[in-house]
Amino acid sequence: MATVATEPFEGQKPGTSGLRKKAKEFRRPGYTENFVQSIFDAIGTADLTQSTLVVGGDGRYYMRDALRIIVQMAAANKVGRVVVGKNGILSTPAVSTLIRKRKSLGGIILTASHNPGGPDGDFGIKYNTGNGGPAPEGITKAIFEKTKSIKEYRICKEVQVRLLQKDWIMTLYTVKAEFDCIGEQTFLGGQFVLEIVDSITDYAALMKEIFDFDLLRTFLSGGKFRILVDAMNGVMGPYASRIFCEELGAPAESVIRNVPLEDFGGGHPDPNLTYAADLVAVLKKGEHDFGAAFDGDGDRNMILGRGGFFVNPSDSLAVIAAHNQSIPYFKQTGMKGMARSMPTSGAIDRVAKEDHFSLYEVPTGWKFFGNLMDAGKLSLCGEESFGTGSDHVREKDGLWAVLAWLTILATSKQSVEQVVNSHWTKYGRNFFTRYDYEGVESVGANEMMEKLRTIVANPADVIGKEFAGKDDNRRYTLSACDDFRYEDPIDKSITEKQGVRFIFSDGSRIVFRLSGTGTGGATIRLYIDSFESDPTRQMEDAQVALRPLIDIALEISQLQKHTGRTEPTVIT
Repeated sequence: MATVATEPFEGQKPGTSGLRKKAKEFRRPGYTENFVQSIFDAIGTADLTQSTLVVGGDGRYYMRDALRIIVQMAAANKVGRVVVGKNGILSTPAVSTLIRKRKSLGGIILTASHNPGGPDGDFGIKYNTGNGGPAPEGITKAIFEKTKSIKEYRICKEVQVRLLQKDWIMTLYTVKAEFDCIGEQTFLGGQFVLEIVDSITDYAALMKEIFDFDLLRTFLSGGKFRILVDAMNGVMGPYASRIFCEELGAPAESVIRNVPLEDFGGGHPDPNLTYAADLVAVLKKGEHDFGAAFDGDGDRNMILGRGGFFVNPSDSLAVIAAHNQSIPYFKQTGMKGMARSMPTSGAIDRVAKEDHFSLYEVPTGWKFFGNLMDAGKLSLCGEESFGTGSDHVREKDGLWAVLAWLTILATSKQSVEQVVNSHWTKYGRNFFTRYDYEGVESVGANEMMEKLRTIVANPADVIGKEFAGKDDNRRYTLSACDDFRYEDPIDKSITEKQGVRFIFSDGSRIVFRLSGTGTGGATIRLYIDSFESDPTRQMEDAQVALRPLIDIALEISQLQKHTGRTEPTVIT
């Protein structure tokens, strides 16, 4: 056991999903060690000898190096057992599954989610607590405080992971690389156990409890309903191949880019219309009935129908909510409540109101759903950023969402487009779009947000004011504006400055946020949401329908003036 003197690094503040920086930052001597030790110090390490810690990641560059460091530091900090996925691979929802199944102390996830990978890409470390969900703000603040005053870290480099695998043909034992062979290895006289597990088995077993695999196998194995799933060379490739192809009988070619790569094959593992354009192009050919894509760590998803029909994530959440009784898990547990992040469209609100379910609006960040789930008040939730999930784990779950959609299609006997159109006919349509301005200079982005906060701090000056787009005669009267503030109904904690909102008399909304998931500069997110009950207008293109509100948003924010940007990086 070694105690190594160190000094703090500036800026090790966890965001909405852990600490994310460029990989080269984590490679600086002591940088990873400092942050990991701060996690152990923040959660308390007086006696962890009977505790289990789950560790895994999405396979991106630097993951194995970080994994080795964490295992050695866990041993030095007297953690009794560390559970690691084979090859270090564990999707984010799979980590949550293992934490909950093993009743673990918590888990450390090595991912930067949908951010690019490789030597010049991003890396991240996130701590999840014993409920399987992201650490709440009280813990992330404690971790940050520890990073600012850390003087030493503890590590045990004697823990060298080498597992033997027998070659039954040559009748010899060969040394396998780190984390590549399932089994246990004991160190420090039996005080520390490293357990390598199959990355998929426990997660797949949970999916079988939630969904009717016999129904889905009949639906997918006949060859009449063709699916195409793009894992984007992220962590979800092995999971998708195992579940869709081996378990449910879809042809092997139904899953593409299914090998996790350190740089995601040079791609950007973000399942949206911009970064998954190749998948969209294939679906537009009309040869597949259903398409889906996942992000780097497997918690996000994109749903497509034949012809490239795009299901907005807000609509995807609302459709699953409306069809919740098609899913065996919800039939068994009942629907305790529904929730969405504040920027997500109000589509699910209409389902909750129609079907008499409680509806919660929370800040962006999956950790805000956890308290509601643990209190038994929430079953289904989602974010407009392609995240959907339920209380089976405490993370959003991309593969779960795809299985939910396939279940809806199998039971309704409708296409993706028909399901969505039927939903709009019954509940009305919330037109929704998100504009992402990535890599914006932080100074200009913060100036813009402060100007907006100044406006909403004096609502009397703008309430009742009428706005109109550049080339449209539709006019919108501002009825409310604020900087979203959330009081947790369970622990009464307060979270402030979660997005500047402008709400109009017809219910339309404009929301501005700075994202907490980027690593370079700032990312401004602009959200537009407008409800349409008239069936004759529901088939209009969302960008056309929302054009006046987009113009109004750019006018109010003076975004181009503050950032120099004339176009967003990504439009959802």
